[in-house]
Amino acid sequence: MNANPKPKFAMYWAASCGGCEISVLNTHEKILDVDANFEVVFWPVAMDAKYHDVEAMEDGSILLTLFNGGIRNDENEHIAKLLRQKSKILVAFGSCACEGCIPGLANLSPVGDIVRTAFNTITTDNPNAIYPRTSYDVPEGELHIPTLSWMVRPLEEVVDVDYFMPGCPPESHQIAAVIDLVIKVVKGEAELPPKGSVIGCGDSTVCDECPRARNVKFIKEFKRIQDVAPVDPTLCLLEQGIPCNGPATRSGCNARCPQAGAQCIGCYGPADGVLDYGARLITAFSSVIDANTPEEIEHILDGIPDPTGQVYRFNLAGSLLKANREVWKVENG
Repeated sequence: MNANPKPKFAMYWAASCGGCEISVLNTHEKILDVDANFEVVFWPVAMDAKYHDVEAMEDGSILLTLFNGGIRNDENEHIAKLLRQKSKILVAFGSCACEGCIPGLANLSPVGDIVRTAFNTITTDNPNAIYPRTSYDVPEGELHIPTLSWMVRPLEEVVDVDYFMPGCPPESHQIAAVIDLVIKVVKGEAELPPKGSVIGCGDSTVCDECPRARNVKFIKEFKRIQDVAPVDPTLCLLEQGIPCNGPATRSGCNARCPQAGAQCIGCYGPADGVLDYGARLITAFSSVIDANTPEEIEHILDGIPDPTGQVYRFNLAGSLLKANREVWKVENG
């Protein structure tokens, strides 16, 4: 028996698209460092492991768990609590776990409406209006299907989280840097940051990483990027009337989207000191408006296509709007 067993590593995929898993694989040969320094004990998309295997582990026996995805159903919540119990370090990995991300936009609709839309629209052949059941008897026994929660929640609203690593998905070079740090910690060559820290990112905004020039230009309207022709490749997109979320978004991605000619959409979440992402963005957008009255400003802001999707695309579930959740819970049954 090995007298110095490798520390255990786990990763789990809850309510998310799977991009976080791909971003880990995109670290290329760095993934071999994970295998060399950790015993991977639970990673459903990469190995055959069952929930009961985790349940049988000693509490706190997993050194590091990367949990990606928000909490959308009772299975997500159960596994979040189980992995919290078994893990020394639990990281909310990616935008879905940190803030709810795209699935969190479903919080704008009652659960019943979501299910009916998914199973009874022009793209779904369901003439008998058959909908999922939470349990079903089959010859082999009773099948259980996870029950949708009334809202998508970030991981920290269900369990205590040690660290937050934003991104949709996190940039692979940031993941590699965090892997290196954890390995050094295991070897006693470094210390972990304070609990609650946001890791794998910068401490400023995307605007500070963006090489585009800011010439303090003012605009009379907002437009979709495809309606701006030609787009100046050197000038701040916001100053061209293109809603860009860089002023409120945490740095760490090297401003990939603006450098490629697309506006920042906010996947790295609120920058340090931003209490509410949407409120900060509206303030930033207002700062470039060429208007003299509140009515003019409001009219120009009304020109932003899909305002909710613009300012809360990635963090509606983690925003200050959660103050109304108890009302939603009552209304949604």
